[in-house]
Amino acid sequence: MSESPADKPLQPGDRAPDIVLDAITRDGKIALADYRGQKPVLVGLFRGLHCPFCRRHIAAMAQLGSSLREKGVETLTVVNTPIERARLYFRFHPHPNLVAAADPERLSHRAFGLPNLEFTENEDDWPYKVSMARAAALPVSMPGELPETMGSFDAAAALDKKDGYEVMEADEKMIATGLGQLVGEFLLDRDGVVRWCFTEVPGGGRRMFQAPGAQELMSAAALV
Repeated sequence: MSESPADKPLQPGDRAPDIVLDAITRDGKIALADYRGQKPVLVGLFRGLHCPFCRRHIAAMAQLGSSLREKGVETLTVVNTPIERARLYFRFHPHPNLVAAADPERLSHRAFGLPNLEFTENEDDWPYKVSMARAAALPVSMPGELPETMGSFDAAAALDKKDGYEVMEADEKMIATGLGQLVGEFLLDRDGVVRWCFTEVPGGGRRMFQAPGAQELMSAAALV
């Protein structure tokens, strides 16, 4: 990583950092520099696979992969999960043509300016601190997945139960240090410049656990 962490999420017009990470779905390393001068790339920076919302965002991004490639846009999924745990997960939950990398230290998230929320007893300073009560009360509405709108903690538990997801030691370590990591997706042009982004940061928490729609992503891809 050659650039220092950003103090706020990168925006259109900003140059992306030179991240280099361990590849999950193939051997070796993956570097953003590999795409420069070649093709635009949509970079999805997610929490660890312990996050049921991120698992769904990853699946949705993977499903759009073929359509994006038809427009000349590659995709890169980054998860805050140790490499062996991530490989085990994708071995049993494969996504064809998924290109993914592991970043358990969350270096890429910091470089792209995505804060890691600190949970407090009663102090709120979004997007850096949030009280446990407010975090638990953040509403999650997922028709077809959840029976009703639920608070975020209850929704996560319900989705984990639905998925049959077993939290392992590697997951517990990620939860202990990065439960509040905010996430986002960044579309970079062939020169490595951000042209579009969607993150959980704006709106004081109203975007938590949300992801851009397929139409929004495809419209953005048409611009690069």
